[in-house]
Amino acid sequence: MKNKLDLLQDKIKQAHAGGGAARIESQHKKGKLTARERLHFLLDEGSFEEIGMLVTHRSTDFGMENEKYPGDGVVTGYGNINGRLVYVFSQDFTVFGGSLSETHAEKICKIMDMAMKNGAPVIGLNDSGGARIQEGVVSLGGYADIFYKNVQASGVVPQLSAIMGPCAGGAVYSPAITDFILMVENTSYMFVTGPNVVKTVTHEEVTSEELGGASTHATKSGVTHFACPNELDAINHVKKLLSYMPQNCEELPALLPYTTGNEERNALNNIMPQNSNQPYDIREVINEVADEGSFLEVHKDYAENIVVGFARLGGRSIGIIANQPAYLAGVLDNHASVKAARFVRFCDCFNIPLLVFEDVPGFLPGTDQEWNGIISNGAKLLYAFSEATVPRITVITRKAYGGAYDVMNSKHIGADLNYAWPSAEIAVMGAKGAAEIIFKKEISAAQNPEEKWLEKEKLYSEIFANPYRAAERGFVDEVIEPSNTRNKLIKAFKMLENKAVKNPRKKHGNIPL
Repeated sequence: MKNKLDLLQDKIKQAHAGGGAARIESQHKKGKLTARERLHFLLDEGSFEEIGMLVTHRSTDFGMENEKYPGDGVVTGYGNINGRLVYVFSQDFTVFGGSLSETHAEKICKIMDMAMKNGAPVIGLNDSGGARIQEGVVSLGGYADIFYKNVQASGVVPQLSAIMGPCAGGAVYSPAITDFILMVENTSYMFVTGPNVVKTVTHEEVTSEELGGASTHATKSGVTHFACPNELDAINHVKKLLSYMPQNCEELPALLPYTTGNEERNALNNIMPQNSNQPYDIREVINEVADEGSFLEVHKDYAENIVVGFARLGGRSIGIIANQPAYLAGVLDNHASVKAARFVRFCDCFNIPLLVFEDVPGFLPGTDQEWNGIISNGAKLLYAFSEATVPRITVITRKAYGGAYDVMNSKHIGADLNYAWPSAEIAVMGAKGAAEIIFKKEISAAQNPEEKWLEKEKLYSEIFANPYRAAERGFVDEVIEPSNTRNKLIKAFKMLENKAVKNPRKKHGNIPL
């Protein structure tokens, strides 16, 4: 028996060695952790249970039968994060550059199946050179198997992808299907075709970092939700992100203990500028209303005219969508609409209530917006809100103009409660433009057109640029003092916690993609 035990220990030792000491040292020189080191920092101490440690590839072409490593370039299994069950895979760049083979893919698919059966999140730590070219179409089939599992798991369990190194070609589509992507600055990148191919086809000179680095995807494409300075920060972000989510679509997010105290936030009474065209930072409103230090912004550097993220309110996990007057006056455009729609749909998948702060002057005009599909992109946000069955509350802080008023979780598309501050302006358009249209003849005929215009603008403002017409109609449930916002919202979400909606029977809707 001793010989057999020694053999087992020898195989385990081989698996733990990955691609060997030299390749591990090379990984460390790049500022990167190994696959197992990442899992060590991600999971609770001693909780990791590995599955498939001794799996090896089946390839016999190009001398591959003579080079085998236990685990075949990916560490898979399950463990706990803050006591919660999660399933994980961590690609090992020291083994064949983390390239995906048939068996590598099978290991990932196996833990994804287990995650769906047992209702627990899947976390992927990606660090791979792509498909293993020695296996040809078999490795491509492995990618497709993973994509299919990603789609099957979507909306069933949370799926998080941390990009810790290269992620190129077909490898990018699995993270793209998952719920959130995190990237590490300077050591990770994602692209469908690399710099060499780009140069050959389009004659563009571009580096890997410029083409698909963390900063690029955090600011230009919106592919990544978080750009982290190092791997440990990315791992800590994964843990924090997970804390706002339930285990699966059948459960509710954890409700943290909270004792109600003085919920008045007097600073909110002074946050609004006197001039309605002056900007202010909506994050100040969010931070005053949410539990202290609880706001975790998502997509912070992309489409900055809308702010989305998770927070807690009285210990309850919520998703926040807020127009940002400090950037492009808070207008909705193509990128902002898609960013917010995706976030709304995620929250609805996993029973996370939605809170909307609205200060929107409308949709951004221009040929660029129209030619790039603002109609269908704006409709995505409209569709996402209309489809959501979780508790939904809107607070109109200032402007709510035109079609954007409808889209931003209005009463008309199913919001449960709509509050407005006294500073709210709910109208078809701004008073200046409205006066110009309604009183065009009077203004033209006046001795002093400019003075007449200002007079009519003031008249329109007094009639429509306030929350009271909407409140009279019941489109706004209550006009509230800003300082009382937090108190109102805590009570309202508590009241809505057992909300149940029965939608018409259908296979699924057809969102305007």
